[in-house]
Amino acid sequence: MSVGAARLLLFAVAALGACSRDDSAERRARLGANPTFAQVMQVADAQAGARRFGQCAACHSIAEGGADRNGPNLHGVFGNTIAQNSARFGYTDALRAQRGVWDERRLDAWLADPRRAVPGTSMAFAGVRDPIARADLIAYLKTQR
Repeated sequence: MSVGAARLLLFAVAALGACSRDDSAERRARLGANPTFAQVMQVADAQAGARRFGQCAACHSIAEGGADRNGPNLHGVFGNTIAQNSARFGYTDALRAQRGVWDERRLDAWLADPRRAVPGTSMAFAGVRDPIARADLIAYLKTQR
């Protein structure tokens, strides 16, 4: 490998590393103590949310027309009526009884603690405690329409 090619490779690796780093600590510092939900959503990063979606991908697909897994496909979930995103998925009665749409606040509550947000849900996920991580996931879901 030539010196020029090696430098280019090192530059590419460094650039990819910079693109994929988690800057949530920096965003948290900028927000200060006790930020409002709106302030947290203002610093949400859809690319970080795409990386964080990996933990969701164990049970949910996100591709348009993708299959349901242990959970429904989440493509187009943002702004959609609750428990209506997949005609094929067997939503619980508790989730089907919910009214409204999946908006930022509703998704935030769900992602924080699904069983508290909708008692009786079968989703066994404990939730995402970090509000910035939830905001990132919401920002990502908003891009998947």
